[in-house]
Amino acid sequence: MYELMGAWKKNTRIDFDFADCQLNMALNSEDEDYIKRKCRERIDMAGTFALLIGRDTRSKHKYVRWEIQVAIEKGCKLIGINLDGARQVNADLCPPILQDVGAVFVPYSPAIIAHALANPTASERGNYFYPPAVYQKLGYEVP
Repeated sequence: MYELMGAWKKNTRIDFDFADCQLNMALNSEDEDYIKRKCRERIDMAGTFALLIGRDTRSKHKYVRWEIQVAIEKGCKLIGINLDGARQVNADLCPPILQDVGAVFVPYSPAIIAHALANPTASERGNYFYPPAVYQKLGYEVP
């Protein structure tokens, strides 16, 4: 899924851009401070932290939690990208540390992710989602 976002960025027919701050290789360490430092180095390059949220994300306590914690400490804008297509927080899948901290939740789709990247939320509390009018304006079907 992450690789597809890179393809969206390269596609001239899709208005989508982001800076790829993902680690280039897995960290072979159990040292929490070292891993957090490496995560912080990457996250410090960005003002926004986007997390792909799938079936197993909530159970990834170690690295995912550390990355989110570093992004919160830095004051990054937070975006939860729901792989299940949900347009708001899915508490069954989203790690608790990303809930009620001002994150905006969107489905995995280029136009709404690009909108979230360009329109930061302004609070450190709550779970945010865009109203149907935003989706309609971006060309999505609205029930």
